[in-house]
Amino acid sequence: MKIKLAPLFAMTSLALFATQVQADSLVDGSADDGKAKSLTCTACHGPDGNSSNALWPNIAGQNAPYIHAQLQAFKSGDRMDPLMSGQAMMLSDEDMADLAVYYESQTKAAQSVKDPATVGRGEALYRGGDSESGVAACIACHGPTGNGNPAAKYPALRGQHSDYTAKQLRDYKSGARVTDGKTRVMRDIAARLSEDDIAALSSYVQGLR
Repeated sequence: MKIKLAPLFAMTSLALFATQVQADSLVDGSADDGKAKSLTCTACHGPDGNSSNALWPNIAGQNAPYIHAQLQAFKSGDRMDPLMSGQAMMLSDEDMADLAVYYESQTKAAQSVKDPATVGRGEALYRGGDSESGVAACIACHGPTGNGNPAAKYPALRGQHSDYTAKQLRDYKSGARVTDGKTRVMRDIAARLSEDDIAALSSYVQGLR
C-alpha cells in the first residue's frame, strides 16, 4: 500500500486544540480521594497507573474526561470487559470522578517504539493518514504528540502499550468494541486498516512523547 502524507496545515487548528494545556481538570473530582480509592486498580494498572502488563493499559496521565467516560461505559454495559465491567459496577459516579482526576495527575512512563522498522509507516499513517484507503490521520483527534483532546474525550495515546493499542484497533475492526456517535469514527477507521497498519500504528504511538 502506498502511503501519502496529507497536508498538515489542513489539520493545524484541530491539532492545536487537541493539545491545549488544561490548567485544571475538566472533571470535578479529588485526586487525593482518588489515590485512596485506587488500591484495587493497582493490581492491573500499577501503583501509579503505569501497567507492567502490555495487554493492560497505562492510565497514568490519561485525560480525566476519557477515564470517567470509560468507567461509566463499563458500568452501564456500553463497553464490556471481563475484569473492568465487574470493577466498575462497584463504583459511584463520585468514585469514578476521583479516580479519573487522580490518574490524570500521574506521570506516564516514557516508552520507545516497539518495532523501529515500522516507524516510517506508523508515522505516515498517524500524521497523514492514507487517502487511497480512506484512513484519516490520527493527529487530528489525538494531537501531534498523542496527548489527546480532553474536552472532546479523545484519549491520549502517547506511551500506551503497543499490544493494548493493537488489540483495541482489532476490536474496533471486528466490532467487538462498539462505539457510536462521534467516536464511531474509530470503527470506520479501523475497518480500513490492514494488520500491518495496525502493527505499525500501535508501535509508533507507544514511542510518542
